[in-house]
Amino acid sequence: MAQKIELGLDTFGDVTFDAAGELLPQPQVLRNVVAEAVLADQVGLDFFGIGEHHRRDFAVSAPEVVLAAIAGQTRGIRLGSAVTVLSSDDPVRVFQRFSTLDAVSNGRAEVILGRGSFTESFPLFGLELDQYELLFEEKLNLFTELLKEKPVTWSGETRGALNNQSVYPPTETGSLRTWIGVGGSPQSVVRAAHYGLPLMLAVIGGSPLAFEPLVALYHRALAQFEKPTQPIGEHSPGYVAATDAQAREEMWPHYAAMQERIGRERGWGPVSRERFEHDAGPDGALFVGSPETVATKIAAVAKGLGLSRFDLKYSLGTLAHEKLMTSIELYGTRVAPLVREQLA
Repeated sequence: MAQKIELGLDTFGDVTFDAAGELLPQPQVLRNVVAEAVLADQVGLDFFGIGEHHRRDFAVSAPEVVLAAIAGQTRGIRLGSAVTVLSSDDPVRVFQRFSTLDAVSNGRAEVILGRGSFTESFPLFGLELDQYELLFEEKLNLFTELLKEKPVTWSGETRGALNNQSVYPPTETGSLRTWIGVGGSPQSVVRAAHYGLPLMLAVIGGSPLAFEPLVALYHRALAQFEKPTQPIGEHSPGYVAATDAQAREEMWPHYAAMQERIGRERGWGPVSRERFEHDAGPDGALFVGSPETVATKIAAVAKGLGLSRFDLKYSLGTLAHEKLMTSIELYGTRVAPLVREQLA
């Protein structure tokens, strides 16, 4: 039986270089993100996701606004977050923004909820990091009640209670597709299964197939909680060019600079070209190379993990918009057909 898979793209709105090697202003980056999404729709991709950050190096702090602009210029592609940092937001407002996006896009909205890998939003919105776990657990609990699109009665420690409160606008179908994004924590995998929500694996290092035990745990937990089978997706960085050598040479300096910048904040060691080459190889988490190479790697991981969706995080630090557009075109016109052919 053929394995069906959705193929999408994710971006954080990375602030990129212009032709002169200078950083673009964030407003121009946002306009470029819209153009990238329009191209993704034109080449027939299934999903376009935008992550939320509150930093100098990523331009998108309000994904739903950018997604609404994209909705007005596209027709078929599904639109969502990658991810929405629910811990530092209000579940009611998150639901309202995405149900509104669902309306203006004619039912194409979805949301990926997570805790985020950066913490800038906590002090920005007056939240304490020592409540990191409690904030996400409570707010996810409330959000799953909102997904039922019925009057909600709820109380907790981290926001005001709701008493038989309706939330507007509802979606036309009564269903907002909602994923839980996880980075490798078994607790997060079990939480997603507990709520019966699809699982999005953020695989940004190591071997994607090393996530097989978490996939097995997810299936066991769904069965234990008596929840129906749910889709599993993967989000991983990558870049497509005409040849493997070209893709690696164009990606490497921008990827290395981004990793070192973030690494200085987190105490990581320096990134090496040797490590990059390993991660770009058949067993690594970087999906970089020619269309044939990237397609073969996606198909192998999709089979190994039983994926229903694969999202390529195509924005890579300061790598220029024009290069990203070429990568998107190759991903949609050549990688996607090859993946589907191999999974048939």
